[in-house]
Amino acid sequence: MAKKSMIARDRKRARMAARFSAKRAALKAVIKDRSAGADQIDEALRKLHQLPRDASPCRQQRRCRISGRPHSVYRKFGLSRNKLREAVMRGDVPGVVKASW
Repeated sequence: MAKKSMIARDRKRARMAARFSAKRAALKAVIKDRSAGADQIDEALRKLHQLPRDASPCRQQRRCRISGRPHSVYRKFGLSRNKLREAVMRGDVPGVVKASW
């Protein structure tokens, strides 16, 4: 089980990224706009750098829904390899069977 503080920190980052997503998108659109002047682009870059670091969605960590484990989490299931194996062995995941040949 992951530390509760780490799980809470990731939830806080997700909330902050959602809160600033519209502002980040607008600033990035100005930066990528070819018709914008150099001054506008510089101003947009400055404002983008002034946003909180945790407002960036790439700072979020994918975690297991059950244990909160940050490593080896399968995107399709949202579970870490340990919890996915347990769920498959119980038969909770339809269509997934243990390989044997």
